[in-house]
Amino acid sequence: MKILIVSDTHGRDEVLRKVIGIEEPVDMLIHLGDTVGSEKRIEQMLKVKTAFFTVKGNNDFSATLDERKEINIGKYKILLVHGHRHGVYAGTQHLKDEAISKDYDIVMYGHTHVPHYENENGIIILNPGSISYPRQRGNIGTYMVMSIDPPDTPKIVLKFLDDEHTVIDLSK
Repeated sequence: MKILIVSDTHGRDEVLRKVIGIEEPVDMLIHLGDTVGSEKRIEQMLKVKTAFFTVKGNNDFSATLDERKEINIGKYKILLVHGHRHGVYAGTQHLKDEAISKDYDIVMYGHTHVPHYENENGIIILNPGSISYPRQRGNIGTYMVMSIDPPDTPKIVLKFLDDEHTVIDLSK
């Protein structure tokens, strides 16, 4: 299963369309908030069999989206949040505590526009950054692709929208 993970597109649908074109086919698209009203357009970009999950970000004022969503992929229990209500600028401890207390295997968040990955005691915390408005050094858009194949171990890569389409395997 191939899962495309993005966040903070802020209505720049043309950039997301480019990323979908690079990564197709995907089985699932996870958007971690701040679509800024583009949910329907995003769904139209996807192939018919692609599952789409998104949560409400701090700039999704009119959206009727959930602020948090729990999904299961294979044997993994996953929490999706934007992060603005979890103090993510100060770190990920709140997300780790919630993962431990509610038995989440993976927590995905956005909001900071900076990619982040950690795997501590079997709990994965990740942020794909932003393809539209990146804030990390170099200001190159980022997203993540997670593959879950037998033996059911997630492989997570960070991808850059640079000229070389740089890929960093975070699972190693």
